[in-house]
Amino acid sequence: VQLQASGGGLVQPGGSLSLHCAASGRPFSGYMGWFRQAPGKEREFVAAIRWNGGHTYYSDSVKGRFTITRDSAKNTMDLRMNSLKPEDTAVYSCAACPTCILSSHSNFRQYGYWGQGTQVTVSS
Repeated sequence: VQLQASGGGLVQPGGSLSLHCAASGRPFSGYMGWFRQAPGKEREFVAAIRWNGGHTYYSDSVKGRFTITRDSAKNTMDLRMNSLKPEDTAVYSCAACPTCILSSHSNFRQYGYWGQGTQVTVSS
């Protein structure tokens, strides 16, 4: 599985951005997710989606503001980020975990495939 992320950029607090992740390779199953890492901090879970069924999961810090979706026909995943805050500033990466189960979907160590990171900066 190869992942290609795009999107990101600079936005003012309260603004919106969308991230896009395209997957190629063998047919996908399991979970795909977004993780972020701010300078000096550990990588943290943002959101995940179960590929079959489309169930979504969010960290408490983004719940209600971010929306993760997927297009299984196109093998793509998007993250719509609304009401952005300065603390959302980080490098965001998409990842895939074909073998993940529900209890492991938020653990970045379980994800074996990663796209390149994309910078999201929220600043006035």
